[in-house]
Amino acid sequence: MDQDYYKLAQKGAWISIITYVFLSMCKLTIGSIAHSAALRADGFNNLTDIISSVAVLIGLKISQKPRDDDHPYGHSRAENISSLLASFIMMIIGLQVFVSAWQSIFQQRTESPDLLAAWVGLTCAFIMVAVFFYNNSLAKQLKSQSLNAVAKDNFSDAIVSIGAVVGIVGSQFGMPWLDPVAAVLVGVIICKTAFDIFKEATHLLTDGFNQEELTKYEETITEIEGVNAVKDLKGRMQGNHVMLEVTVMVDPHLNVVKSHEIADHIEETMNEDHKINMTLVHIEPDMEKKKRG
Repeated sequence: MDQDYYKLAQKGAWISIITYVFLSMCKLTIGSIAHSAALRADGFNNLTDIISSVAVLIGLKISQKPRDDDHPYGHSRAENISSLLASFIMMIIGLQVFVSAWQSIFQQRTESPDLLAAWVGLTCAFIMVAVFFYNNSLAKQLKSQSLNAVAKDNFSDAIVSIGAVVGIVGSQFGMPWLDPVAAVLVGVIICKTAFDIFKEATHLLTDGFNQEELTKYEETITEIEGVNAVKDLKGRMQGNHVMLEVTVMVDPHLNVVKSHEIADHIEETMNEDHKINMTLVHIEPDMEKKKRG
């Protein structure tokens, strides 16, 4: 990855962190003043988002380190490890929010939260929608999985805030239990987000790969002149980079130079069509075609 990528990616992460710090302080403070469990839970949700965004920053920083003797493929998987650690912390906070809100449901609460909490929640939702559009645009521009995850988190946070507002407003109509119920849902969403991050991080760290993407890559390689068939194709993620290993069958009568040209053509095509700049090509003679010939 070049330096421009890191600067833009870090900018997106920093915008999220600054926004989350401001919103969490507002929600936790106003939530306490207005006696709203839902708004406080939403504030804790934003605290977990700060952790997630900081994890992205740390991962991006470590990923910039060059290859060395112990890391011949570089340090790009540091992002995945940071995300994994962040998911554990988010899960702990999510469970705490859930348990606290669940207990408050059975306290037979009769006081409804102040409407100020609803206005704060609604304002914060609009702010998060704006941050989502910025990070989503940046993620598409950079084709960054980590920023795409941050953008999705931004959008889910906006939905969570709206859910909290619904609970706060609903409690004004003789149903004060709606506020802690909304807080319970926020806790569930935090845990669900943590699990999704954990699932994706472990999938990538164990060399899991999207089979639909492999099918598209195989179709592209098969259409390249000189390639008789694709014998084997494997993919893995190195941070935000795709690394492919492909074994292709070619005419057994080709010399080494021509075979090498086919391999170069495969690498260039994958880079141009799919933005993959790490394709390891193995060439094997198509003996079945030779027998048929």
